[in-house]
Amino acid sequence: MELLSALSLGELALSFSRVPLFPVFDLSYFIVSILYLKYEPGAVELSRRHPMASWLCAMLHCFGSYILADLLLGEPLIDYFSNNSSILLASAVWYLIFFCPLDLFYKCVCFLPVKLIFVAMKEVVRVRKIAVGIHHAHHHYHHGWFVMIATGWVKGSGVALMSNVEQLLRGVWKPETNEILHMSFPTKASLYGAILFTLQQTRWLPVSKASLIFIFTMFMVSCKVFLTATHSHSSPFDVLEGYICPVLFGTAWGGNHHHDNHGGSHGGGGPGSPHSALPAKSKEELSEGSRKKKTKKAD
Repeated sequence: MELLSALSLGELALSFSRVPLFPVFDLSYFIVSILYLKYEPGAVELSRRHPMASWLCAMLHCFGSYILADLLLGEPLIDYFSNNSSILLASAVWYLIFFCPLDLFYKCVCFLPVKLIFVAMKEVVRVRKIAVGIHHAHHHYHHGWFVMIATGWVKGSGVALMSNVEQLLRGVWKPETNEILHMSFPTKASLYGAILFTLQQTRWLPVSKASLIFIFTMFMVSCKVFLTATHSHSSPFDVLEGYICPVLFGTAWGGNHHHDNHGGSHGGGGPGSPHSALPAKSKEELSEGSRKKKTKKAD
């Protein structure tokens, strides 16, 4: 902490942790989340045929983490939907992405330099949600470490963990794409971050919450922007897991690594699967044309 103070990072971290998320950062979070929904095969056709189902899917992409956290803590699942401003903002983003004439809004937010800004701002929201979730769980279960970790984890990656529920709303059932079976980088990072923030909350980690928020946010922003810009499927945890997991579990943790937030495109086939020979593609790597081709094949 003395080093942080000497570098004036303590004041910077404190100011950063007090930056309000609404509306700018929340807007970026909604844009990227609903972009992932549009990348799903059949999502555009669903929005034309069943706009209410498409809207519900969009709300799950935007607020699924709050719903899952409320479920864990025994609070009303619909509680966050009383936040009219956020619901209206997310609904406006959904409408513009799916129904804007000539897809102008979609094309603008998909322009890579613009998209990288939104991706970076979304990670700011993710880390803040993890910290807030653990603080909230700490009030309910003061010594419940695992409850705090679980709440922070679902706050950071609840959308991915609820991917199968969102698929059901689109009329799709692919249990092999469960996020627990094929953890993406954000899901793993949210879990590790939840552990760090739990240690900080219980005073086992000698660092201020503001400093931890700042440091972990910079890590998440750097990794996610790099992965998005390079369309990389690797993860910063691959090397560490490659050494630790064989020692502890006898094998590496997870077979396929994706850097997107949702499990809809995870490959669930084994060695004998007809899809196992196909190269994996991230949703962010799909162009509009390839997305339509995948939709036709899925239908």
